[in-house]
Amino acid sequence: MHQRQRLLIDVGNGRTKFGLATSETILERREHATRELSPDAVREVTRGWEFDGAVICSVVPKAVPAFREVYGPQLIELRHDTNMGIGIRYPKPESIGPDRLANAVALAHMHGAPGIVIDFGTAVTFDILSADKFYIGGVIAPGLRLMTDYLHERTALLPRVDLREPASAIGQSTEQAILAGAAIGYRGMVKGILEALKKELGSKDAHIVATGGDAEWIISGMSERIVVDPDLTLHGLRIVGNQHS
Repeated sequence: MHQRQRLLIDVGNGRTKFGLATSETILERREHATRELSPDAVREVTRGWEFDGAVICSVVPKAVPAFREVYGPQLIELRHDTNMGIGIRYPKPESIGPDRLANAVALAHMHGAPGIVIDFGTAVTFDILSADKFYIGGVIAPGLRLMTDYLHERTALLPRVDLREPASAIGQSTEQAILAGAAIGYRGMVKGILEALKKELGSKDAHIVATGGDAEWIISGMSERIVVDPDLTLHGLRIVGNQHS
């Protein structure tokens, strides 16, 4: 028997990720620049994929009409009032980014609660799931590249750097000094936020999962026990799709 396949769409500020999935797993992945999305581009990216139905989360509202045009009523748009298998305990649920809800869904169903998701994107977001599987809020801080690009753009003498591990904490060139600030400073910020969150959650054993572009690199230099899952948001969409089968 042919297993039902679905299209998963995670629209980020820079890139849009597409996944072809069954109810259990993600089979294939593709990407496209978000600003260049159009109905034709959507059809082109998904050419050759067979699926019935699509699930989308988008942090770029103006990108969504292209998907509505292509998929019409087959499109499930993840919002705060979508059936997703977790609750929300938050004053203005409609203000929560749909990608953050997708991450919380994947955390609840694949890793457990209580838990924290760290998503390293243009911004770095922390999303918190209570022990009884309710989304209860989070933290938003500048993304790593936002920080280093801003240094370059707002100062006359500081260059734009390619992020990598610094040779030492004491930078012996301008570039090494920026790398030390980015790597060590950024990890320090992440660690400080995590400590405060775990204290408020009252759980030293919260499940912590990281996702997003710089997750692997940042987490590799930290001592905390953190799982890295680059497909976390897509898995959240897969699970939401399963609730609507």
